[in-house]
Amino acid sequence: MAEILVRGGQPLTGKVAVLGAKNAVLKQMVAALLAPGQSRLDNVPGILDVEIMSELLSYVGCSVDRHGHTLTIDVPGELRPEAPLELVRQMRASIVILGPLLARCGVARVALPGGDDLGARPIDMHLEGLEQMGIEFHLEHGVLTGSGHLRGADVDLPFPSVGATENVLLAAVRAEGVTSINNAAREPEIEDLVGFLRSMGASIEGEGTAILRIKGVESLNSTDYQVVPDRLEAGTYAAAAAITGGSIRVEDCVPGHLRMELKKMEEAGCSIERGDTWFAVTGPERPNRIDFATLPFPGFHTDMHPQMVAMLSVADGTSVVTENLYDSRFRYVGELARMGADIHIEGPHMVIRGVPALSGCPVLASDIRAGAALVLAGLRAEGETTVGGTGHIDRGYEDLVGRLRSLGADIDQR
Repeated sequence: MAEILVRGGQPLTGKVAVLGAKNAVLKQMVAALLAPGQSRLDNVPGILDVEIMSELLSYVGCSVDRHGHTLTIDVPGELRPEAPLELVRQMRASIVILGPLLARCGVARVALPGGDDLGARPIDMHLEGLEQMGIEFHLEHGVLTGSGHLRGADVDLPFPSVGATENVLLAAVRAEGVTSINNAAREPEIEDLVGFLRSMGASIEGEGTAILRIKGVESLNSTDYQVVPDRLEAGTYAAAAAITGGSIRVEDCVPGHLRMELKKMEEAGCSIERGDTWFAVTGPERPNRIDFATLPFPGFHTDMHPQMVAMLSVADGTSVVTENLYDSRFRYVGELARMGADIHIEGPHMVIRGVPALSGCPVLASDIRAGAALVLAGLRAEGETTVGGTGHIDRGYEDLVGRLRSLGADIDQR
C-alpha cells in the first residue's frame, strides 16, 4: 500500500483551489437514477469514492464516463434494483441508493453499508422514514429488501441525520402526494442536493431550514449541474496554514460554509480574510488553546475535528474537544500520541495539552480525515513522518500530496 512521506518544519504559503464536495457529488450521482437520460456533473473531484459510486451505478445499469472534472451518467429506462455487498461495503454513502431505487423500481435490495470505521452509525432513521411512506423492509443474510408504493407522509426525524434526510428526500420527489421532513439536516450538501433535484424538475421548499416540504411529481428529467465546493477540503488547507504558521489563500470555495470552523481558527490566533469565493488564513507561530464541540450544521463539522486536534496538539495551553456525533472518532489519537501529542480521552471528551513540538514517526490512517490530520501533524513535526493507509485519504482528497507540495510542503508519495 502507498505511503506518504512528510518532512516537517516548512510553513506553507500560496494559493490553492477547491474542487467539488465529496459529500454532495456522491448523492447527486445516485439522484441521477431518478430520471432516464443523460445527466452531467461538473466540478467532480478525482477521488476514490467517486470511482466506487461509478461502479455501483454501472452495476444497476448506467453508463458512467469521466473526462477531467466532468462526469456523465447515462441512465437507462430500466434499472437493476440491487446494490451488492462487494461495492456497498466499501462506502457508507452507498446506502442513499435505496431511495432512488424505490422511487424508480418500487423495490430495492441493498447490502448493509461499510466505509470508514467510526463506530455505530445505524440506518434506523432511514428505514423508519421510508416505512412511514409505505415501504416494507426485511433483512436476510445481510441484504436489506424494501418494497411498496411511495406515498407522501410527515416524517419526523429524532435527529437531523444527513443520510436519513437524503434518503427520504430522494424517495419523496417521486412519491404520491406531499412529504414533510421535520428536523431535517441543514448542511450545505443537502441544499446542493435540493438544487440538483430542482434542476431535474422536483418541487421542493425549505432547503437550509429544519423543515423540507416535497411535492411528488410523476416524472423528472436528466440535467446538467455544477457541484458545490468542498468545505472540508477547504478547511483542511486552512488547518495546514494554521498548524505550520504559514499563509494560504483558498479559492473557489464558500467561506460561509465554514463559518464556525474559521471562527474557531481565529480564536486560536489565526488571521483570516474572507471574500465571496475565497478566504486566506495566516497561522500564528504557535496556536492558542481553544475548546469546541462537534454538532450538525451550522455547528462545528465532525469531519474537521481531527485536523483541528492536530493543530491543537501544538497549541499553547490545554484545549477540550467534545465529539457528539461518532462514538469512535478518536481512533486516530494513538497515532498522534506516537508523534508526541499529549491527549487524554474521557468518554466523548478529549483533553489536549499542547506541546512545543511533535516528532516524526511511522503512523497509520484509520479514515479519511484522520489521514489528513496525520499529514498535517507531519507538516509541523520534526524529522520525517510516514503515513500509511493512504487509500483512506484518496477517498476524499484529489492529489493531496501534489497540492500541499505546491504550497511548499516537503512531501512525497511512494
